[in-house]
Amino acid sequence: MKELTKAEEQIMQILWSLGKAFVKDIIDKLPAPKPAYNTVSTIVRILERKNFVGHLAFGKSHQYYPLIDKKDYTKKFMKGFVRNYFSNSYRDMVSFFAKDEQVSLNELEELKQLVEEQIQKQKK
Repeated sequence: MKELTKAEEQIMQILWSLGKAFVKDIIDKLPAPKPAYNTVSTIVRILERKNFVGHLAFGKSHQYYPLIDKKDYTKKFMKGFVRNYFSNSYRDMVSFFAKDEQVSLNELEELKQLVEEQIQKQKK
């Protein structure tokens, strides 16, 4: 599975949230300033060539839908992120975010609980 550019990922996020969409529907969900119809259409066709998106034809119009599950892409993306920015160390990644002052005490406690649950699962 290939990585997406920022523009491609923005389109995929919209398709994942909508499930199916025409180019005009995608444009409606994009922030201002809105890109041109042809720009969005080109990005969607690139996503189709990359096998991220399929379409249903309605005359000259096409309704696009994701072929790749968001969770699957996220998992692959995060593995690359950890590899490229944290030397393939999840410990270093978690440590980096745990030390970030913008992470609240409540979020840290929730992360701790999730880690403890995973430890118990792996021990069984």
